[in-house]
Amino acid sequence: MQKSVPSFARRRQLEERARIMRCAPTPSEAALWRLLSARKLGVSFRRQVVVAGRFIADFAAPAARLIVEVDGGYHAHRAGADARRDRVLRREGWRVLRLPAALVLRSPSEAVAAVRAALCR
Repeated sequence: MQKSVPSFARRRQLEERARIMRCAPTPSEAALWRLLSARKLGVSFRRQVVVAGRFIADFAAPAARLIVEVDGGYHAHRAGADARRDRVLRREGWRVLRLPAALVLRSPSEAVAAVRAALCR
């Protein structure tokens, strides 16, 4: 039987995991961060941040209620779980944009255009 973890302890675990993930970004996450950081699109993004108290978002713009996820190899086997997560986040008031890692690396301008379009919605 699995022991229930209090919400504050779970939150602390998530924040620690997010901190670790910030220290070791994937190549596509690092590339997108260079394009989104420092309010380059007019809005402040945070990376690897806990949202809705139970998920770690690759990039979140809290003021715009936008989450940008970079989907690489890890996500290929998690399509169902990612869809459920996105539904929960949408119910919480977040908009979710998923970008393929290959797009971010191959055509950064297209990735930024997609983020810019999502911000305008």
